[in-house]
Amino acid sequence: MPNYICVTCGVQHAESRAVPEHCPICEDERQYIGQKGQRWTTIPELQKDHHNRIEEVAENLTGIGTVPSFAIGQRALLVRTPSGNVLWDCISLLEDATVEAVRALGGITAIAVSHPHTVGSLVEWSHAFGNAPIYWHADNRDWVMRPDPAFVFWEGETHSLVDGLTVIRCGGHFPGSDVLHWPQGAQGRGALLTGDTMQVAQDRRYVSFMYSYPNMIPLNKSAIERIVHAVEPFEFDRIYGGWWDYHVLDAKSAVKRSAERYIQAISG
Repeated sequence: MPNYICVTCGVQHAESRAVPEHCPICEDERQYIGQKGQRWTTIPELQKDHHNRIEEVAENLTGIGTVPSFAIGQRALLVRTPSGNVLWDCISLLEDATVEAVRALGGITAIAVSHPHTVGSLVEWSHAFGNAPIYWHADNRDWVMRPDPAFVFWEGETHSLVDGLTVIRCGGHFPGSDVLHWPQGAQGRGALLTGDTMQVAQDRRYVSFMYSYPNMIPLNKSAIERIVHAVEPFEFDRIYGGWWDYHVLDAKSAVKRSAERYIQAISG
């Protein structure tokens, strides 16, 4: 039976004989049903007219995204370390050329995700790389659309992976929304991989924080302060967002001034 993929959000669902009637991800108020209604595809269908772009983003950091853009258009990030590689967030398409390219880079030891909107076909990716464990915060457990034994539901505020990589629960966008701290990133000054737990603004000096980006629902003051507090103990000079070229320099200062600006704006 096929594993259908929602065309709007790009999330792969559990196998089914018939096309699913609903996508809970898109029916939630943080997402939306496309103007053409609920539509579905599969990996074999995507392979007919899409391919993956694999490109170095920084030293030991590789971006993987789909061309032409599909669903919400995010790209995954492969963090390469001496103890193994971690795939941060995921995309819907997987094909032989991508598997071969990622294996040439050392494969995937673990997968971690920022939140349920940027997971694509992560179970498919896990299976392709030896059932790599998928680290998913337990607060977001109900948003798993394709259950699998590879899921590791971690609890608490932080979880260590390999070579100092740490997943940090920030909340906000989802209760279990998180970021990945990479201490060796930015030439040892540290980096955060944020998905859209912190969304890089068009003015690359800032990030923003929202309950829903497409539906423009803001977060409140306490949620913003929680996000800033969660990352405060960690050193980082760079933020890599969830889309190509969405980077922030002098990132720790950027998070602080972005939060202050946001709170001032919503406080009237």
